[in-house]
Amino acid sequence: MNTPAFEIPEDGRLGENILWFTRALRKAGLPLGPGTALTALQAVQAVGFSRREDFYHSLRAVMISRPEHRVVFDQMFRLFWRDPRYMEHMMALLLPSMRGTQEERSAAPAARRAAEALTEEAALPDLPPLPESEETQIEVDASGTASATETLRQLDFEQMSLEEAARARRLIARLSLPVDPMVTRRQVAGPGAFVDRRATLRRALRSGGEVVQIARRRRARRWPALVVICDISGSMSDYSRMVLHFAHTLANRPGDGWSKVHAFTFGTRLTNITRHLAQRDVDAALAAAGAEAQDWRGGTRIGASLASFNRTWGRRVLSGGAVVLLITDGLDRDAPDQLSREVARLRRSCRRLIWLNPLLRWEGFSPKARGIAAMLPHVDCFRAAHSIASLEALAGAVSDARDQGEKARLMQLIEENR
Repeated sequence: MNTPAFEIPEDGRLGENILWFTRALRKAGLPLGPGTALTALQAVQAVGFSRREDFYHSLRAVMISRPEHRVVFDQMFRLFWRDPRYMEHMMALLLPSMRGTQEERSAAPAARRAAEALTEEAALPDLPPLPESEETQIEVDASGTASATETLRQLDFEQMSLEEAARARRLIARLSLPVDPMVTRRQVAGPGAFVDRRATLRRALRSGGEVVQIARRRRARRWPALVVICDISGSMSDYSRMVLHFAHTLANRPGDGWSKVHAFTFGTRLTNITRHLAQRDVDAALAAAGAEAQDWRGGTRIGASLASFNRTWGRRVLSGGAVVLLITDGLDRDAPDQLSREVARLRRSCRRLIWLNPLLRWEGFSPKARGIAAMLPHVDCFRAAHSIASLEALAGAVSDARDQGEKARLMQLIEENR
């Protein structure tokens, strides 16, 4: 990193600035606390403050624990420790501007998030101290905030502004999709309904052949994998970005119970982006996934893409009762016979196949397209995926095997139109 020299003010407040720098990094997503600021100050005192390079590497050694955090740290360091030209560029990223004939300068992954965190810190006013009193009562009217949040939950992803989309991504980062473990045929030692004869006899040998305690076994439990297959064609691009944010959240949240989260994108071809979602930084993860998926906002070949998945990845990622989320509008260019055959094969290979279609946001939706009519009979559940509320409703569809969503109603329409 190019770190030009800078002057040290005589009346500087280094300790306070390092504390504010740590707070800005924490707002940008790095797991830092007050102890990190104290350690960083001790490191700077030990190394010295004569060169900018020494100062940069001292802070970086203390504050960076994962490779994916380096991008955010580098952007924040240049912004906070006075690189005026870079600050102007990052401020421009946060303001709407007219597109001209000159080619735009693209921002590095996590650069926008670093700029937003830092500008939010700089915009905080200096609050006067509270008057000393025994009891201080503060009344806050949160009715407007609750109403705005509820409106955002129901808002269509395609109709969101840039600010609303940023707020929606923050809400999506807090969503969860818990899953119950599956009971298998395999038995393990533990309190249960099965008698472990071998273990019981081994224990009896230790007591002279007398059976003192009966050993028991129970059914083993294991957690399924989640497979996300997302359509990134032109008609699905706005919804795909939000769904992939949701997939990134699930991939980096082990508390939901999924053994593994696999993610694939398809437009005209299938792309495996699982390794990119393993990055903790969501901006860097989606930037890498978008760079590898060259068919973003292109055409749609659902049948050929699912055939490629079944042939190449089916046995690798669907073993053990995986749950599949198929996100597509069902508008396919391929023959409906191939599409029906490949969806049926996908259903036989997984525990549960849930189809998320943003077209269900329309009240008068009817399965008139040939692709939708070919896919619908072979899925377990058919739901909408156009808002935060629709993603929240997925928890019930995953845990309840009887949940079919809108499938039964639409299948009835198909039968009536024949």
